[in-house]
Amino acid sequence: MARQQRARKSGEPAATGELQTFKAQFFRALAHPARIRILEILVRGGRTVQELQQALALEQPMVSQQLAVLRNQGIVTAQKKGLSVRYTLRDPLVGELLDVARRIFNNHLVSTRGLLRELRRESRRGSLVVQAPHTRAVRDQ
Repeated sequence: MARQQRARKSGEPAATGELQTFKAQFFRALAHPARIRILEILVRGGRTVQELQQALALEQPMVSQQLAVLRNQGIVTAQKKGLSVRYTLRDPLVGELLDVARRIFNNHLVSTRGLLRELRRESRRGSLVVQAPHTRAVRDQ
């Protein structure tokens, strides 16, 4: 109720807060390295827990725990076949989301590398100026 009142005061519809919460929960479900890797594997097709366990080199309880998080957020679906359960992406657009994220990270790393090169150049220039007086002071003693 308080959130709805605050939303109305700010001119923002109450549903926007709920939508933002939904989005945050979705991205929170992606916020684990094992879950990202699981999704990257499932982009190529459905897998059983055992197949995922082998591909990830993780213990079965860990894989099952991560799949439960993804399933609870509706990111993956589970279909029982015989004694095993096969997991698939609920929406193939998750693969596109991962591709876009990969491109964003690549752009970020490219710019970070450029900054790192510039920082190294700067520190080389700066270190010559900073170290020279210190070196002379040591020699004078």
